[in-house]
Order: sequence, then structure tokens, then C-alpha cells
Amino acid sequence: MTQYLEFEKPLAEIEGKAEELRAMARDNPEMDIEKEAAALDKKAADLLTSLYADLTPWRKCLVARHPQRPHCKDYIEALFTEYTPLAGDRNFADDHAVMGGIARLNDKPVMVIGHEKGNDTKSRIAHNFGMARPEGYRKAIRLMDLADRFGLPVITIVDTPGAYPGKGAEERGQSEAIARSTEKCLSLGVPLISVVIGEGGSGGAVAFATANRLAMLEHSIYSVISPEGCASILWKDAEKMREAAEALRLTSKDLAELGVCDTVIPEPKGGAHRNVQGAIKAVGATIARLLTEMEGQSPDDLRADRRRKYLDLGSKGLAA
Repeated sequence: MTQYLEFEKPLAEIEGKAEELRAMARDNPEMDIEKEAAALDKKAADLLTSLYADLTPWRKCLVARHPQRPHCKDYIEALFTEYTPLAGDRNFADDHAVMGGIARLNDKPVMVIGHEKGNDTKSRIAHNFGMARPEGYRKAIRLMDLADRFGLPVITIVDTPGAYPGKGAEERGQSEAIARSTEKCLSLGVPLISVVIGEGGSGGAVAFATANRLAMLEHSIYSVISPEGCASILWKDAEKMREAAEALRLTSKDLAELGVCDTVIPEPKGGAHRNVQGAIKAVGATIARLLTEMEGQSPDDLRADRRRKYLDLGSKGLAA
């Protein structure tokens, strides 16, 4: 059952009326409602196209956070074969907000690492809503080290509101773990491809996404801070999140213009949550294409390419 967002209420009413008509027809087979239901379907499809044709940055945030969007686990299960999960940072604990392991993509061995939010109350609590603790970033570092040693390309799937800000995480060195993970991304001698599938929040996302190639789903977001957090700091009012979303330039389109995002992956009409398999297939095709582009490059070339990408940030968009 589709969960409708705030701005989709008119769409919910139309689709609800069409379903009511069909429910009446199921109870009374003599009723002929197909013509009316088809007209409502067309009206709903046109409205859906109109709503998603030009989403505001704040509405993009709502879509990026939609609970029915496919998550990291869905992508791993659908795109990768022979996935062997690897757990723990060999120091403190295993962080269930970060999942990763060795797998095959189109029969090529890779290391895949990502944030997992969970898809219901129980799993969201178990995965800490995708907010990693220091041990999650140290696990990612361990897996990246392993990939570098064996020459495996690294694919990271980013979907997090940000790193977990709790007392225990800070005591165990949250900022140091994020910095070390970012440093490890920059030092890898193998291709590193990152895909933002929902939220890319703050340093928690940067620690996975300092990559040779960064791809973003069309309605995903990537930002130094959430719009609500930004509004609370700048305006002392979290309700100013719409203005903050505009100012942050956090959409895939904005970030492509600024040179942060290398590839924008189109989503099915109405967002990834309305056609999960279509969205996953598009992401898989993009990852395969980006890997092919970097085939044969030496470790030094890959590091230089990554270094050049980040040194060049700021030379496009606003500064142009």
C-alpha cells in the first residue's frame, strides 16, 4: 500500500476514489465502473507527472526520505550475487547501521559497503535508522583495506541522515573515525564508486562517498546538514526548513552543476518507491557503466583522479 507524502494528498484522493469504485464492483459484479475508474486512473497519472515534473528542494527531501524507497539491503540482494557479509571492526563491536561484504556484480568480484536504515519499526531500531557509530566507519575502513589488498573495486551505497551523535559515539571517537574513513577513501588504489540512493547527510555520508565517481538517484539529496538543522542554526526556527533546503543546493541537479555529482540516475515516474525494481535496475546499470569506464587504470592514476576531483570542487557552478 502506497504511503502518500504531504504534497501528494490530491493524488491520494483520486487514487482512493478509483479504488473505491473497483471495490464496489467487486462486491456487485453487475456494476460497470471501468470507464469511470479508467478516467480517474488517467487523471491520477497526469497529476503524478505534474507533481514530479518540478519538485522543490524540500519536496525532494521528503521523497528522498520516503520509507518505501528501496534501501541498501534491497540493492545488494537484487544486484549482487555470492554476497558474503563481513561484520565487526575487530576492535569494539559490529554496527548494524553499516552492512558490507564481498560479492559479485555481473560476475566480477567487488566489495560493497552501505548504510542500511531498515524498513519497519523493529528493523529501523536495529539498524539505528542508518546512523553509523564509530565502529561502523571502522568496519568500512577494514573492508576497504581488504578490497585494496586484493584489488577489488569498492562500491558504496549511501543512505544516512548523518553519523550518530550520541554520547557513546562521541566517547569512542566519532569524528576521528569519520576522518579516517574519508582518508581511506582517498588513498585506495582500486576504483571507488558511490551511489546516494536516499539521504546523504553530513560527514556520515562523506566518509563513504569520497569516490572516483559519485552517482545520485534523481530525487536523492546530499548535504553538509539537514534542512531542519540548518534552519535551527541560521534562523533559530526549524520550520524554516523549506528556505534552508533551497539555500543548501542539496538536490542531484544542483550538485551536478556544482561538480560534486558525476551522474544523475533518473527515477521511475513518481519516485523509486513507486517502482522499486525499475530504480534498482537503473542503479545497477550505472554502477556497471562507471566500473567499465575505470577498467585498466593503475592505482596511481585512480588516486590522482580522485584527488583531482576534490581539488577541483568549487570551480563550477556558483564560482563560474
